[in-house]
Amino acid sequence: MSTIDQSRLLQMRSSILNQNQALQRAAGRGSEGAGVDAAGGTPDFGTAINNALQQVNAQQTKASELSEAYERGDTHDIVSVMIERQKASLGFETTLQVRNKLLSAYRDIMNMPV
Repeated sequence: MSTIDQSRLLQMRSSILNQNQALQRAAGRGSEGAGVDAAGGTPDFGTAINNALQQVNAQQTKASELSEAYERGDTHDIVSVMIERQKASLGFETTLQVRNKLLSAYRDIMNMPV
């Protein structure tokens, strides 16, 4: 079995982080919405989760508004209504899976022997 070259791993990590930052900039988010603390530049988990939950909530609100507009007859574009509803559903399912993983990790940590 070969040994792990730590410098190679650090280079790969750096490359992945650079690509992630480039994708964030291309998406127009930058680092302000990515859960980064402005004071030290360190990642803030609470802020990242809060931002994600706000985005999911906004998506669900948008989907509800479009559905209501379609039901009232204000719009006849069923395709955009269904797409927005699917986006909201995907966001909710993703949030649910993240919550489940966090709870599982919490349980694992709490069950660790001291």
